[in-house]
Amino acid sequence: MSMGPKNCLLSLVAVLTLAGLGPSVASQDAVRSASGADKRVPVVLELFTSEGCSSCPPADSFLASLDERQPVAGAEIIALEEHVDYWDHQGWIDPFSAAQWTQRQQTYALAFPDHGVYTPELVVDGRSGFVGSHQSDAYRAIAAAVAQPRTNISMAMKKAEKRGHEEVNVEAGRLQGAQPGDTAEVWLVIAEAGLHSAVSAGENAGRELHHAPVVRWLHKLGSAHPDAEPAFSGGADVKLEPAWKTNNLRVVALVQEKRSHRIIGSTLVRMEP
Repeated sequence: MSMGPKNCLLSLVAVLTLAGLGPSVASQDAVRSASGADKRVPVVLELFTSEGCSSCPPADSFLASLDERQPVAGAEIIALEEHVDYWDHQGWIDPFSAAQWTQRQQTYALAFPDHGVYTPELVVDGRSGFVGSHQSDAYRAIAAAVAQPRTNISMAMKKAEKRGHEEVNVEAGRLQGAQPGDTAEVWLVIAEAGLHSAVSAGENAGRELHHAPVVRWLHKLGSAHPDAEPAFSGGADVKLEPAWKTNNLRVVALVQEKRSHRIIGSTLVRMEP
């Protein structure tokens, strides 16, 4: 595994609340919806990676394969790449990198005992993290996540009146698997599949890199109420950036605990043009 330089590994004091995701469903109606009632259990896989890291392409390929093949019985794998920025001064600036994803990875590191910040790192449902190309670790973690209690989430989407915008509404049922005293937060994620780069410098110079769905946008919708049903109901007006290809976009809603960072509910819908 590759480590960013010392002056690039940000201090493990920054805290950014995390997000999670869920099962993949698409509707042909004008209003698309996804429900946590799918037979497969949603499991969110977040890969912290960089195009400047020579150890990352095998992990990128592995995640893309999991996303395409869905090989774990009972699991609906939601694959997300989050490109960190601490490799960006090593000869190649990753076009998908952002400090937000570096901060998110550091927040996970604070929650995992004896855990540093490195690439490639795969985090499964906010519960465990390990080297992203270690396939046996991934299969074990996914299988373990399937057995955890889940909060049901439904998501409805429709075109907003404003051009280039999408209205997304999310509802979370009664919280399941939540820890007493923690706060369950509801997040919305936009990820884009089909992204690739011809890398001309740095450790991967000369390589054409292809990615699993890359996180483009992350937004907190609010907090869920532990004693209510539904525990949360709300939405957002999402502006779709011109550079994003609409038919490759995936929208993920998730419930994630603020302190433990465990994802206790998630769902996904593929956006239609």
